[in-house]
Amino acid sequence: MNTSKTKWILSTVGAGALGSVLTLGAVLNTDVLAQKTDVQSAEKTEAAQPYNVKQTSTAALPLSDMVAKAGKAIVAIENYQTAGNRFAGNAESQKAGTGSGVVYKTDSEHAYVVTNNHVIENASKLVITTAGGQKADAELVGADPLTDIAVVKMDKNYAEGMLALGDSSKLRAGDPVVAIGNPLGIDFSGTVTQGIVSAPSRSIAVDTAAGKWEMDVIQTDAAINPGNSGGALVNTAGELIGINSLKIEQSGVEGLGFAIPSNEVKTLAAQLMKNGKIDRPYIGIGLIDLADVPEMYVRDLPEEVHGGVMVGSVDASSPAGKAGFREQDVITAVNGKAVESSADLRKLLYTDLHIGDRAKFTIYRNGDKMELTSQLASSSSATE
Repeated sequence: MNTSKTKWILSTVGAGALGSVLTLGAVLNTDVLAQKTDVQSAEKTEAAQPYNVKQTSTAALPLSDMVAKAGKAIVAIENYQTAGNRFAGNAESQKAGTGSGVVYKTDSEHAYVVTNNHVIENASKLVITTAGGQKADAELVGADPLTDIAVVKMDKNYAEGMLALGDSSKLRAGDPVVAIGNPLGIDFSGTVTQGIVSAPSRSIAVDTAAGKWEMDVIQTDAAINPGNSGGALVNTAGELIGINSLKIEQSGVEGLGFAIPSNEVKTLAAQLMKNGKIDRPYIGIGLIDLADVPEMYVRDLPEEVHGGVMVGSVDASSPAGKAGFREQDVITAVNGKAVESSADLRKLLYTDLHIGDRAKFTIYRNGDKMELTSQLASSSSATE
């Protein structure tokens, strides 16, 4: 994926010890010396007594054992899409790509697999291949293009393992991690790469199917390649702490991979399981970054306006339509907070505000500064 800010291509996929300083002094008082000798004798006597020793910790599993167990929960997901024209009688289903997924939940009938939205996007059919090589048809439960998370389900009888969700908020730079997935397809299924957490929290600009977005991710140097998308980033305890999603593909760049944190995955997957989608505040406008707008359309903006987003379209029946928004209005702030881009506006709407809130938009229309107030609706209402 391309971003204008970084010009990166995001493919959707010593401790030292200091010696103690010892201070030496002579004890001249013989009474003190005698007391010290008595104390030492008592310490030796106590040390000679047997202790009731109880083991309070157990050794961690060797890495290979942990990987063998965790790997059973990793599956390959094949995305089939319809090509041709059904009216011409030449429509057929063709494999469009392969990604990875993680079995994270089961019930009495189904096993649920979390993956990336871009792995399953536009699929007419989904086929899962388990770690043991079994094939099973899968059904989409729900997907969210903006955060690139999706949940699919298959018959529980095909589940060979399951990964528990760990707490990604406890990650620190330098923590060891393992990535498990299917780089370059099923031929390399179950590939394991090891690395560290390079940064527990990064915010990177990405282009998604739902528009530009600032994605919060874990940065790792564990090798992530095309086909790893949707696979697991696992800690040494064998817990899922991230879904591998992105890497930077640029000449001379190595070891820059990104995963969606497990805490975010947990919240999003729960909503997708319940509703099939993520319900967010909705206003009803199409957005265009000013950097992408021809200069002739922004000549009237005052010199003090250095960023913002232009309204490209307005749904007349939406909150924006009712509030009086028009095409070519330039939004520069929401509730007093500056808006530099469409990603900024979405972040404000989706993280700072809630469905039903009233928001005050600072706009410029034909060079004149104005304010419009709109009550935010539910994104579900836009599709009903």
